[in-house]
Amino acid sequence: MEKEEIHSNKWDSFPIRNLKKENLGNQVYDQVKGMILRGEIPPGKRIIENEVADSMGISRTPVREAVHKLEAEGFLKPLPKGGYEVRGLTISDVEETFDIRSLLESFAAYLAAMRHSDAELVPLEKKIDEFQRYLERRDLKRLTRINTEFHELLYALSRSPRLIKMVNDLRDEIFLFRKVILNSEDMARLSNEDHREIIHAIKKRETKKVEKLVKKHILRGKEFVLNEIRKGNISMPRYFFGEKEVEESK
Repeated sequence: MEKEEIHSNKWDSFPIRNLKKENLGNQVYDQVKGMILRGEIPPGKRIIENEVADSMGISRTPVREAVHKLEAEGFLKPLPKGGYEVRGLTISDVEETFDIRSLLESFAAYLAAMRHSDAELVPLEKKIDEFQRYLERRDLKRLTRINTEFHELLYALSRSPRLIKMVNDLRDEIFLFRKVILNSEDMARLSNEDHREIIHAIKKRETKKVEKLVKKHILRGKEFVLNEIRKGNISMPRYFFGEKEVEESK
């Protein structure tokens, strides 16, 4: 049988996690998508389905399912002679991700302000304090994890599993952008100040104010990331964007 090429490098150089027996196609999809978003598989690289399957110890069928899904979502593009290569994120993708987040997460916060109990805000306040301690030590590497945990705790208070799933579907992209934003001390400080203001409004059950604060919080991050890309101040363009698009966006 003829091999379908998608990536020329051996997959044993990539960190493949162990897979469960159920829903293999979804697990392969999650892993490959995450590796693309984290830059472990940069744009333009190709893989071979059989090598992916062999490295994961599975048949080619779930790999093919994952590849077709990634193509449909725009992460892979077909090549003229067959197979695919990683397309990577574009400036438009960044804008769209932040815009979607601003809608989903602001609504989740709106529901959280309406549905929370007072005791459930304690872990959120502890996360804000933890974030502040590491920020004062200028230990920025830990901030992305703490920030992510804060947001996950907040959106859990929405009591809306479907909405939380929608937010989680963007988890890898969100984590990537948070790393960029929180690598700036000024942005990290603003972020934690936003969180304090959001929690204060939630305590007072000011649902509309909470919704506006979260939307403003996310869209400020969007502008920061886009400006950093355009200025060439971060390495994301080398891994996630075509040089042509980055140049045209300046």
